[in-house]
Amino acid sequence: MKKKVPVRIQSLKTLSLIYCLINVSLCTYAQQKSSLLISDGSRFKSKAYFPKFSWETTPMYYHFGDIDRVLLAEEVKFIADRTAFICIEKSHAFHMLGDAVMGTKHEVEAFHTIKPESKILYYYNSYVAWPFTQFNKDLTPEGIAKNKELAKFLAVDPETGKLLEKTNGPAFSYYFDALNPEFRKWWVAAAVEGVNISGADGIFIDRMNVDENAGYPEKDLAKISKAKGDMMAALKKQLGPNKIVVGNNAANTEDVFPYCDAFMFEHYNATVTNKEHLLKEWEDMIRIAKAGKISIYRFGAKGKGRNDITMGATKTDGIEKKSKDQLEYYHACFLIGAQPYSYFQWNWGWNLEDGNLVDYPALQKPLGSPKGAFKREKPDGWIFTREFEHASVWVNTETKKAKITWH
Repeated sequence: MKKKVPVRIQSLKTLSLIYCLINVSLCTYAQQKSSLLISDGSRFKSKAYFPKFSWETTPMYYHFGDIDRVLLAEEVKFIADRTAFICIEKSHAFHMLGDAVMGTKHEVEAFHTIKPESKILYYYNSYVAWPFTQFNKDLTPEGIAKNKELAKFLAVDPETGKLLEKTNGPAFSYYFDALNPEFRKWWVAAAVEGVNISGADGIFIDRMNVDENAGYPEKDLAKISKAKGDMMAALKKQLGPNKIVVGNNAANTEDVFPYCDAFMFEHYNATVTNKEHLLKEWEDMIRIAKAGKISIYRFGAKGKGRNDITMGATKTDGIEKKSKDQLEYYHACFLIGAQPYSYFQWNWGWNLEDGNLVDYPALQKPLGSPKGAFKREKPDGWIFTREFEHASVWVNTETKKAKITWH
């Protein structure tokens, strides 16, 4: 005969279980709330279509392409194990499929299959008319010879009166003329169609900075900034409310800022990696987080060979070891300024084989939420520290030395 348990004991057990469940829920809620705290004490307001964010390990973003082929299954898994936030670079699988849009589509399906919550971005350039997509394939000397009307979308060299040419990249290319309203309308339609055909979760828009590093005539900077703002407003509207728009180097392009969900700090030369600029970027990352937007902090290892971005792996003599040796400093620079929805990217180039398939154990170590904002050792000094649940970060941006102590 089954022994009856007194009602009072049953009630105590029930109450105890309820208490435990409530306690777990409160702890989980507190952790989630804490993980979204910005350095100034305010809370990040996320959007449902953003990637899932966590401080469990260093939040990573991957951005790569292989002009020759699509990813192998083991490469998809390697990357999916490390991130759910990815962009497919400009010429991916062009030689295999004849169209980078289809290369992106292939990888969107591959990542969504293995990790459905992944957010995969389609690449499109707002200034360089790279000929790797079905939309740009005729923006070449041969294509324009057949259809001279296409030339109206392209920038003209003011000195020669001829189309402005880019000859130092992976393929001959022209430049877009953002001041032409017809071009802007065409570009937005092409960008939206690229996202729709590929099934991407958003778009990465390159060359969104309008400043002294942008390559535009100085006299046109204000007009071009406004024109790109108009482009982004139209793009955001036509994409709909649930697609991510990333502006590369656009964090300080005021006309563009309202229409982007995320901003990459690309760190493409020595000027944007000096100590003064890094400090400004950490302030920018707070501003971006307070606006409910994403930061992507990209660094590339120094010491590679030819600076080739889409025609195959960059010369790699000793570069993998250099990338591992240099990681701690740049990793520390990211962690000092990181906010909720800040992501780190580390490689030495945009090709798949340029560090994107290298295992960096430090990037997989338990990190935990930051315990507060960074501290500056002296008001005019360049030594900074910051504490995380499982790491203490020290960096000197003047000597470019750093130490991350894991605990």
